[in-house]
Amino acid sequence: MLRRAARAFGHFWWDFLVGDAPELFVATLVIIVTALLLRHERAAAVIALPLEAIVFLVASTVRGQRGSSRT
Repeated sequence: MLRRAARAFGHFWWDFLVGDAPELFVATLVIIVTALLLRHERAAAVIALPLEAIVFLVASTVRGQRGSSRT
């Protein structure tokens, strides 16, 4: 019973965090790691973090448009 509950809990978190767009989960992790690495370099962070977010969102949008045009 404990194993089944742990498995259900894991599935819940996977679905909640990753869901239908695993690339956005990876992008979030990359942005968080970049922010941590640049926490003492404010000027670089102000430039790098928004650029990363824009690149990931554009890539996700393009991927989504390609997927919807096939159906």
